[in-house]
Amino acid sequence: MDPRQIIDQRPMSLVQIAAVATTIGLNALDGFDVLSISFAAPGIAREWGVNQGTLGIVLSMELIGMALGSIALGGVADRIGRRPTLLVCLVVMAIGMAGATLSHNIVELSAWRVLTGLGIGGMIPCLNALASEYANAKWRRVCLALMVIGYPLGAIIGGSIAALLLQGGDWRPIFLFGAAATALFIPLVAFIAPESPAHLASRQPADALARINQTLKRMGHPAAESLPEPERPASSPIMALFSPALLATTVLVTLGYFAHILAFYYVAKWLPKLVVDMGFNPSEAAGVLVSMSIGGVIGGLFWGVIAQRFNLKRMTVGVLVLSAAMLVVFGRGQAELGGLSLIAGLAGFVLQGGIVGLYTILAEAFPTPVRASGTGFVIGVGRGGALLAPIVAGFLFQAGMGLQFVSVLMGAGSLVAAGAILMLRLEAKPVAA
Repeated sequence: MDPRQIIDQRPMSLVQIAAVATTIGLNALDGFDVLSISFAAPGIAREWGVNQGTLGIVLSMELIGMALGSIALGGVADRIGRRPTLLVCLVVMAIGMAGATLSHNIVELSAWRVLTGLGIGGMIPCLNALASEYANAKWRRVCLALMVIGYPLGAIIGGSIAALLLQGGDWRPIFLFGAAATALFIPLVAFIAPESPAHLASRQPADALARINQTLKRMGHPAAESLPEPERPASSPIMALFSPALLATTVLVTLGYFAHILAFYYVAKWLPKLVVDMGFNPSEAAGVLVSMSIGGVIGGLFWGVIAQRFNLKRMTVGVLVLSAAMLVVFGRGQAELGGLSLIAGLAGFVLQGGIVGLYTILAEAFPTPVRASGTGFVIGVGRGGALLAPIVAGFLFQAGMGLQFVSVLMGAGSLVAAGAILMLRLEAKPVAA
């Protein structure tokens, strides 16, 4: 039998559950690392006297690295493997987070954030591919949803810790904590997460069958007697994404992710600073961001179950429309901290639901040989939306635009995403030359 069929058809073992749990933890690390600059933003602005426009650029620096890392390293993961690529990315992330604590000005901090983003960007395609390929057919969508909600889980845990660290008045301990947490995951991944049998069956290096059977044995599954026909694109994995079979999928999913992530990162990046501007202190602002993340965890679980039971495409389009509507509500603002926390939680509930739908579509839209490349390309280009979100919002605020206008404009991105996914055809596609 094809090793992928063995994994698809048999119950999930403890090894598979542990591997999926590792992807959740790694995405939680991503959630903290990305939002660490948001937690630190008020302190950075106060210490170095930067204006909102400059701060918006600083908030986007790791997103530049993430875009480059996703596109470049997604293809590497399809060639050399998910596991070694993941380990390299973790090392890069740890160095970038530690280096941020040594910054003395905006330029130095921006450089370290770009480096951190390179590691994060390369890690994300690996996580999406691994969560999909470790899981069996029955639980695949739920496992992908669980992996995705690792992001807000990391923001919750990290935000709670950040609130304590910020009480000392210095923003640097936030990055020091992130560096230590990242370093701890390196040995964990090395010992717990095996290489994906689906990747090995697709690429078929010289020892593929032995390595696959070793992993299947760890999982408690029967050995594969032979390998299926290799699935290698005639061109590079990135070029295969633009073949006739995959072009429409690549364009529509990239547009959808780009547009929705614009709305998501507008809220995630600017929320702490907006709360401080409303008269609350930085630790309270971190608490509101935690509320958004709690809503994201609940929403991720809820929409993941919905995706398992109902039509994935319709669910994703519906939650993207709800995301746009929620940003209109968010733009009205709230005078009380409790109201701000509630609105932030509801925004997280629907915004994270849209990401769950999009990540699940990514795992199903691209075949195994180009899954990490496809995911990396979509996320890499899509991070352009993440990059633009804080920059555009920052300059709009500096130009005197109100919260309502900026929120409606950013929320329109989710409507564009809904339209793109509505035109998408989800079906099995061959690996094209």
